[in-house]
Amino acid sequence: MSRATHGLILATLLVLAGLAIFTWKVGAFGFPVTPDETSSVWTVQAQIEVDPGDAALKVDLKLPTRTPGYDLTDEHFISRGFGVAVDDDPWQRSASWTQRRAANRQTLFYRSVFYQNDRPVELAPTPRFPSPPALEEPFQTALTEIVDEVRSESADVVSFAAQVLVQLNDPAPDDNMALFLEGPLGLDRAHIARLIMSAARIPVIMLNGIDLGAQSRDAQFETLIAVHDGSNWTVFDPRTADRGLPSGFLVWYTGDDPLVSTAGADLRSVRISVRERSVSALDLATERAETAGSKITEFSLLALPLDLQAVYEILLLIPVGAFMIALLRNVVGLRSFGTFMPVLIAIAFRETQLVAGIILFTLVVGVGLLFRFYLEKLRLLLVPRLSAVLIIVVMLMAVVSVLSQRLGLQVGLSVALFPMVIVAMVIERMSVVWEEQSPADALLDGAGSLFIAALAYLVMGIDLFAWWVLVFPELLLVLLGLTIALGRYTGYRLTELVRFRELAK
Repeated sequence: MSRATHGLILATLLVLAGLAIFTWKVGAFGFPVTPDETSSVWTVQAQIEVDPGDAALKVDLKLPTRTPGYDLTDEHFISRGFGVAVDDDPWQRSASWTQRRAANRQTLFYRSVFYQNDRPVELAPTPRFPSPPALEEPFQTALTEIVDEVRSESADVVSFAAQVLVQLNDPAPDDNMALFLEGPLGLDRAHIARLIMSAARIPVIMLNGIDLGAQSRDAQFETLIAVHDGSNWTVFDPRTADRGLPSGFLVWYTGDDPLVSTAGADLRSVRISVRERSVSALDLATERAETAGSKITEFSLLALPLDLQAVYEILLLIPVGAFMIALLRNVVGLRSFGTFMPVLIAIAFRETQLVAGIILFTLVVGVGLLFRFYLEKLRLLLVPRLSAVLIIVVMLMAVVSVLSQRLGLQVGLSVALFPMVIVAMVIERMSVVWEEQSPADALLDGAGSLFIAALAYLVMGIDLFAWWVLVFPELLLVLLGLTIALGRYTGYRLTELVRFRELAK
């Protein structure tokens, strides 16, 4: 394998690896691509009031367990003087408040927070086939005729259920269906549908839930039905015969049991309230990852202390500036002193701001260059000469800071943030180019360095890049791959195409 092929394969693998991790984090957990993204969460509260009797008090509340389209992120049980026990049955959770003696009316609260999640959820375990109901006449005959008629007009379990609901919601039902709708049984449409489908030995469960979109202080429970066709559950709205779970519907519990049951007390009221609010999409993505059991949050830069995060937010931008310098030098053909000097100067510009930074940098380098020309007359050895230049740079920075303080120019104080060793090396390199090549070349390299530093400052100052490298540090693999690919580029630079354009004619 040639070096070119090796480099190309390595660069491609790095780019693909970085993009794959980035796509996985965004797709699986919803990590936000931009810093301003927010997501909606719903706070649901159940308020229960009971009047205690003489015996020990016990209040049972069914808890949201399997909620297709939503996930639970937080829940609290609020009560005074009660013991709370949660039964974590995977198919139906419940909470029990207990107290030995209670004198006055007691109020209990359950509060939970939900967020949207497209993770598929099984509503209930695979059911057994129900036994056909045995009714008195004429209900039994009517039920048999309804089942025979619907069976002849349907092809499978789902179409059977749909046809039953269509007949139930017919404004002019036939006599058999009217007997159930208007007769003495007193069943609602959901229970009539279950009765008919039980006669056909079709498993049906009741889904009791609330509409999160209503954002009500007194949300009302609604009941849907779900039929099992041997493989999957299919949800129907018995009032409209619509198929599928309605948008915003939170399944609270399944079955016919009441939401709240009490022992040793009278249930006075149960009120459900819903409130929607916006939260940071990043916090929510972190919650999703932790709920899914992913270790990605434990090995994230976001798990570091805040002060360290601030440091890495700057450090991780250096590769962005380094890639840009490689691009400007190897593809565009700009000239500069040193490889990384513009990046370090650009970081200093973050504190001084661009215009003030350019003025201060030009001032220190210009004055330092004059001293460097004077030192040249002394014929000093290299190391003492560099040390002298460094000392002069430090003294110049101190003088600029003191004068700025006296003149009330606060921006001048930030000159202390310049990397003094880099500035000293720029002065040394500039003086060498000045003497060995020409003053024009030295000024051209100096201007090129400042231009690249200013450009790097503008790019590194884009908030989106800072967000990407901190939340998605795997994108540095993409940058590394592109840099390796750039290192194999041996073609003409853009400035050379302009310079030699006459030869191309």
